[in-house]
Amino acid sequence: MLSETSGETVFIEVNGQRLETLIAGKGGSRIAVLLHGFPESNHSWRFQIPLLVRLGYEIWAPNLRGYGRSSKPADMRAYAIEHLMEDVAQLMDQASHGRPVTLIAHDWGAIIAWAFAASRQRPLERLVILNVPHPARLAEGLRTWRQIKKSWYVFFFQLPWLPEKLMAAGGARAIGRAFSALAMDQTNFGPEVLQVYRDNALIPGALKAMVNYYRAAAQTIGLSNFSRDKVAPITVPTLMIWGEEDLALGIELTEGYKGLVVDFTLVRLEGVGHWVQQEAPDAVNAHIETWLSG
Repeated sequence: MLSETSGETVFIEVNGQRLETLIAGKGGSRIAVLLHGFPESNHSWRFQIPLLVRLGYEIWAPNLRGYGRSSKPADMRAYAIEHLMEDVAQLMDQASHGRPVTLIAHDWGAIIAWAFAASRQRPLERLVILNVPHPARLAEGLRTWRQIKKSWYVFFFQLPWLPEKLMAAGGARAIGRAFSALAMDQTNFGPEVLQVYRDNALIPGALKAMVNYYRAAAQTIGLSNFSRDKVAPITVPTLMIWGEEDLALGIELTEGYKGLVVDFTLVRLEGVGHWVQQEAPDAVNAHIETWLSG
């Protein structure tokens, strides 16, 4: 199994921001844009990038605004979904040059990707989602006590300054614990991997930016535009891969996609947690390859 990749890290100017972006497989006939989640970085795609390059894709894997060495605007409203989608749109404009684009995303990146596809910001060839439901299904889930209990941290993140202070303590010890608490298999989360995420979290302004994603989602109206009664069905062929032991998001959120996605393929992986593409890369890669090739 390939776990390392070579590529070039560049800074791409988009939407008034500077995104630290890994580009690999230059000259590929297709583009794959990879969007990471919280509290990760583009390092979370280290197992998928070699596969996608082998399949003929040129990879653009940014650190989203607020992460790594990307821009970290101070205003909470800068993390509203419309700004995050526009970052992706302008990144695609610079990447594609007429080539078809596949969007692959996990966690917060997947929320952006769902919204991006639903609002048809730019043409997509395919959409691959990992362990995050469509925003409409997430909103429906958050009306149940079962999901509210799992999403306690979302409410905690609405507090000013305290979440950032606690997560920064002990050299961002809590960031490392986020992986150990949610991963069923720790094999791919050795100290060197956790240190990458802890170091990124300790960059000045990073933790505030990460938490501001959640504050903006709760305090701006952007995501409410993707409720079931407002959103158009996604027509892009969509694959969703879901680790069934996700402790943050209930398995029931993989159901109820009629009217939300026209061409929907669901793969559920037993015994796998939230960090699915890192925890079970062989299984995830096999499903991605089969689906993209088909």
